[in-house]
Order: sequence, then structure tokens, then C-alpha cells
Amino acid sequence: MKKYHKIQSIYKRDERTNYKTFIEGDYSLPVFRYLRNVEWEFTEKIDGTNIRVIWDGERVEFRGKSDRAQIPPHLLEKLTLLFPPEKFTEMSPRTLYGEGYGVKIQKVGKRYIPDDCNFILFDVAINEKWLPSDVVTEIAYELKIDRVPILCTGTLDDAVVMCKKGFKSELMDYEPEGLVCRTAYNDLHTSSGRIITKLKLKDFRYKNRGTI
Repeated sequence: MKKYHKIQSIYKRDERTNYKTFIEGDYSLPVFRYLRNVEWEFTEKIDGTNIRVIWDGERVEFRGKSDRAQIPPHLLEKLTLLFPPEKFTEMSPRTLYGEGYGVKIQKVGKRYIPDDCNFILFDVAINEKWLPSDVVTEIAYELKIDRVPILCTGTLDDAVVMCKKGFKSELMDYEPEGLVCRTAYNDLHTSSGRIITKLKLKDFRYKNRGTI
């Protein structure tokens, strides 16, 4: 299965701040402006490393964001424990997309788990088709693994307000990296790719934030 696609930020970045922040209201893709008032699902953005768990019907394979990416040894050991092949014997081939997080993974890893690491699921694809959010939740339950926290629903403007105000992570006693926002139609695409966007809290806190 191909690597996980790039998630486009909600707004374009301002060259006046060396692209450290957004130009608020100037959407990075026209579809975000068009769909800004529909209901989106907000999930917590985890600060970790992208992991693919690939079940081909016979064996389980672990890969990072790219096929060349090296998975930290302690995380690879954890994945092996979490995903023995017998867990998948009743399932059709599929790819699980998630985040490896915890100690020794990114600078904030120990804030999540100070003495261990884990995998948390955020997407599932079968035959390169993205499954609906509720089905992703069911698969996480069936496999007895964690699923990224679904925080709430709202418009893209609601997501911006939420990130400006800040909010507490569901997984640690700090603020999270941000939000990932999906429409109700999880497999919806345009010519620019899948309709999904991200917002990081830090992008709204730069002192010279540009606006239009």
C-alpha cells in the first residue's frame, strides 16, 4: 500500500513571517473555502511518527511514512506485540495508518508515555479506499488498539477558533499539536487529492501573524 498522503494545511502561509504562520482566510485549496461551513470531524493531531501496518491476507508488515523510513527498534518491538498475524485471520487485506508515539519519539514523546511507546490508529484503507470514521473505530475496537481521539464536529471556522483558544490533549496533560479535520465523506477527493486538512496550534501564535 502506498505511503500516507500529505495533509494540506488549512491556509496558505505568509512569506512576511518566513512562512511560519498562516494568512488567515486565504485557504490553501479552493475546496476548503467551498466546504468551510459544512460539518467536519475534528480529531487530535498526534506528534509522533507515521506508521503503516499492512495485512496482505497472509502476513503482517510494518513500514514508516515511506518505504525507506527506519522504525525505531523499541517501536518495532511494540508493533510486533500489538499485531500478531492471528489478529487478522478473519480480516480481508487492508492497511492501517497510525502514529507511533511515546518515549524517544519526537521531542514531546515522553509527555505522552514517559516509559513506553504505542501505536494509535487514525485511518484504514482497503483496496486504496478510505473507510468511514465509524468503521475505523470498529476496527480499532476489534483489534484492541487505540484510536485517535475524536474531539468534536464543527465548521472550519470552529476549528480555527478552537486552535486559537487552545485545548487540552486527550492523551497527555499538555496541549496537543493540533487538529486533523475530515468531512463526513472520508473518501471524498478532488483533483488536488483527498479532502482533509490540518491545523497546528503554533501556527496561530506567532507574534507577527499576517491576516488578509
